[in-house]
Amino acid sequence: MGISIGPVTLESPVVLAPLSGITDAPFRRIARREGAALVVSEMIASHAVLQATRRQLKERRKMLADHVAEAPVAIQLAGCDPSLMAEAARVAEGAGARLIDINFGCPAKKVVNQYAGSALMADEVTAGRIMAATVAAVSVPVTVKMRLGWRRDQRNAPAIARIAEESGIAMVTVHGRTRDQGYGGSADWAGIRTVREATGLPLLVNGDITSIESARRALAESGADGVMVGRGACGRPWFLAELAAALTGHPLPPAPSAERRCAIATEHYEGLLLHYGRDLAKTLARKHLAWYLQHLQGGDAWRQTLLREENPERVLALLPRVFGLDALPEAA
Repeated sequence: MGISIGPVTLESPVVLAPLSGITDAPFRRIARREGAALVVSEMIASHAVLQATRRQLKERRKMLADHVAEAPVAIQLAGCDPSLMAEAARVAEGAGARLIDINFGCPAKKVVNQYAGSALMADEVTAGRIMAATVAAVSVPVTVKMRLGWRRDQRNAPAIARIAEESGIAMVTVHGRTRDQGYGGSADWAGIRTVREATGLPLLVNGDITSIESARRALAESGADGVMVGRGACGRPWFLAELAAALTGHPLPPAPSAERRCAIATEHYEGLLLHYGRDLAKTLARKHLAWYLQHLQGGDAWRQTLLREENPERVLALLPRVFGLDALPEAA
């Protein structure tokens, strides 16, 4: 049950969603290894790419080259100017990207107020120009992630999908909510079937996929070819491998042992320290630690201790104990 995106073939129908402030490089590396057939970068504004200095671009190329564990590297871009999006896509391709994803789905006000993200679903003409310009600018496949529509009474995802296919887009992902819903309510997987009926492009369903059962229901109701998982993988990246096995008819992998879960959480924390530096990482890591605790029996008892700890070395020393692997003495 693989998916072909132009010349790129995914070995399973499970993709990690791009989540700003969450799916950074340390998380993506783990998710790729733990079962995601494809991981997509956090959203990058097209103007930010173009404003980068030559030194920054060199560092960006090195960073992408170093992240071979993510291969194929997929970069998500956001913007409202077709020419800037096209140029940013060329820069991303030159830096090593093997897929470019266009963001028509972000509902955040700071993005929408710049007429980017899901705001473009209210302007099909500009959306079409952006897709066509981006496709023409690069030799790698271009994909699009969007919502069902701008408003609940304006569900125009099928129309955008038809324009996408005409523009040469290689795959479409649809989050089962409209922009005005934000993340409230439940994702309407059945509503995505109108997109399936509108285009022959590979289609991913996104939103509220947190279990094997919900993934199967999402696929059945939407008619999609695969699933894009976001918060369902937070704190348990091994879920991606379980999902991939279930959807491809393979035996489920054994449930991760406490040792393995601890090793992944430790790797993730250390990766954040290396990626961001000590001061920023210890703040950004708290949400990830909270997710690991959420999926850990007895994790609530450790929440205050672990999330309030300011010393990264102490956090790393506590993790084996949190996972029940080491009876460390209490701190003095």
